[in-house]
Amino acid sequence: MRSASLQYAHALADTALAQGAAAPVTQQLGDFATAYTTSSELRNFLASPAVSKAEKRGVVEKIAQRLGASKIVRNFLFVVIDHQRTRLLPEMFQSFQDVVRERQGIAEAEIVSPAVLSDDQKKTITKSLEKLTGKKVEAQFALDPQLLGGVLVRVGDTIYDGSLRNRLDDLRQKLAAE
Repeated sequence: MRSASLQYAHALADTALAQGAAAPVTQQLGDFATAYTTSSELRNFLASPAVSKAEKRGVVEKIAQRLGASKIVRNFLFVVIDHQRTRLLPEMFQSFQDVVRERQGIAEAEIVSPAVLSDDQKKTITKSLEKLTGKKVEAQFALDPQLLGGVLVRVGDTIYDGSLRNRLDDLRQKLAAE
């Protein structure tokens, strides 16, 4: 179902970016997705074939008003209801975030190190990744005491392994081959 979610995400991203409303739409849709995910009553109500689309739209309208959702988000939610795709809302939200980031030239990076990095080290790594990817990098830093040294970086589906363990493994293979 990832492709269906991606289609909805692209359509919403087209509208949100064209109207310069990517940030508020992301926030508002995220708020609704959170409400949907945390409320089994809401999920069951929206999934029930016994409840009419008009009733579902009415409830979603009230929730959207309470959350301060824009017309873009409300109309999007109505389309999702009309096409009976509400169960895909969390996946659609994640896909929407990914699509918007991609179109805005933003890459998320997960950087794992064996020890806490200084602010200067974080900036240096982030700048290097921006040069490497050609995108603005939003970095998340994590610790892994299993690493001997260096860093392990994941940007999208690409992994850059600059860990000491990886370098030692490479050296071991080169020595074994000789």
